[in-house]
Order: sequence, then structure tokens, then C-alpha cells
Amino acid sequence: MNASLQYVFHSGKNSKFLYYLKAFLREMVPDQCMRQRLEHELEICSKLYDEAYISERVNYYCKLQGIQRLGSNSSAIGDLHKKGNNSTYFFDSREILRWFSPELKWNFLFGDIREIPPYPTIVKSRSLTTDNANSVLLKLDKCRHFVYVNDKIPFNKKKDIAIFRGQVGTRENRIRFIQQFAGNPRIDAANTLANGGLIADNPNGEAIVPRMSLHEHLDYKYIMALEGNDVASNLKWVMSSNSLAVMPKPTCETWFMEGRLQGGIHYVEVKDDYSDLLQQLDFYTSHPDAAEEISRNANTYFNQFRDERRERYIALRVMLKYFDLCK
Repeated sequence: MNASLQYVFHSGKNSKFLYYLKAFLREMVPDQCMRQRLEHELEICSKLYDEAYISERVNYYCKLQGIQRLGSNSSAIGDLHKKGNNSTYFFDSREILRWFSPELKWNFLFGDIREIPPYPTIVKSRSLTTDNANSVLLKLDKCRHFVYVNDKIPFNKKKDIAIFRGQVGTRENRIRFIQQFAGNPRIDAANTLANGGLIADNPNGEAIVPRMSLHEHLDYKYIMALEGNDVASNLKWVMSSNSLAVMPKPTCETWFMEGRLQGGIHYVEVKDDYSDLLQQLDFYTSHPDAAEEISRNANTYFNQFRDERRERYIALRVMLKYFDLCK
């Protein structure tokens, strides 16, 4: 089996086949059945889960207050079609929207979004700014982003090295990182994207090494989580492992609420220019108790997203608030 096929079948990521199978089976249930169940589902979940916790997360994702205008480009949720939209975004949004009347209006932007839209809009990601209320988060593209790993390697048994494998492209933060640490014996850093990244020692931007599976990353104590077009897509599964996520303070967030993560508690925080990276690695290598505490905190944080029914309930409540305020 060649390296590409080996990676496809053993990457450790969520199975796209199972994801689409589940999505297509879900679509076979008439939307009317879901709409008739909405009030009953909300009532049951309100008794199952802590209301204070649910409300806190709902208001975090949807910061809107007071009646809002949707603008002239809004559309009915019943008009959403798979054609012309990324299929994972379509199925993830449909999973929630089909519980509501198809005549309700919304704005949506699928993809890696940082810009704050002029009207309340459903997005997967938003910039961590003080004026981002118009970006209402929903759990989208979750097959790619919400990956759990069963890490059986204790922190003290892992290699005392930081690992980075990623598509560098033209992302300045990743180019800067590769330029600084490629070849460093304590930082195993390499670009996996052919024709990507204007790197000093790799002028053609060729892939230096093949991609690594998630499980191969788990041999290392430290895993770099560097933002790409929006968030660092590996951050979630790294925080479910016994390794430590190492990264600058996030500038973007998704349903994972990256804005609530704290350096030194949930991850190892380094400066934007990575000037203190080696110093931070030295500290946590010589203080394994502190490192393992971060790992436990990260695991606890990740685990709050694993209850699928509660996650759906929160998403339903987010859309209820959105539709209620966006008349």
C-alpha cells in the first residue's frame, strides 16, 4: 500500500464514509417528523441538563441582544440546497435546521470565516474581537474538526520533542515557524503541502515529508497547534490526548470556544514570534506534574463536547434564539 492510501485508511481522523452514511440516513426521515418533535425534545433536554450551563453556552455562541435586522440578502432555511455548498456544512446545518419551519429566514456563510458580517449570520468560525456578535456560531464541519483520540501513551513516555506537520501554504505564521525551526533537533517541523509556502530553504514550496497519522503524533510530548485559515484544526484532538497543545493565543474561534482557553491551563502558550518556544518546552519537560495537569484540564475541556444529544440541544437553543431575535 503506497503512502497516500496508507494515510487515507489509517490517518486516525473521523471516517467520511460513516459520516455521510449517517447523514443520508438522517435525511430519509421527513422534516415534518422533526418539527413535530421539537417541543418534546426541548422539554426532555431541559430536564436532563443543567440550565445554567446550557444558557451560558447558548449566549456565548449567539451574543445577539434585542430585535435584529437580517438584511435584504437573507433567505428561507428551506431554500438551503446541497448544490453549491460544501456537503459537510450542508449536512451539519441541515441536522439542526430541519427541526424548524422552512419559512424562517437566516443568513449563513460556510467556510473558514474571520470577517464579521454586517448582519446576524450563522458561521463556523469568527474572529476573537469585541464586536463579533453578528457572527453566530454553529457546530459545522464537525467531521473534520471534532476528532477524539484514545491516547494510551503517558506523557512521561513520549518523545521530548515538539512536532508540527501541516500545510504551510501562504500562511505567514506557519511560514515563520518553519523558517525558524526546520532542522532544529528539538522541533520536528515540516511542510506537508506541495507547492505551498515560500520557505527560505525550500524555494519551490515542495512537501518536505509525507503526512503523519494522528496516532504517530501521539509519540511526542508537544504538538504544535498553529492557526490556518481560521483556527488550528488539530487543536481539538490534541486536547483529547495526553500530549500538550503548544500555540500562541488564539485569534479565532469555533463551536469549541477557543476564546475560553487559557494558556498554562489548557495549552502551552508561546509568543506570536515563537521566541520563547524552547524555553517553554524546557519548563514543562522539567516540570512533568505541571504538564500533566494541563493535559488533564485539556481532556476535561474537550469532554464537554462529547455528549451528542446535549450538543444538539445547545445548537437547537442557539437557533431558537437566533430566529426569535431576527424577525
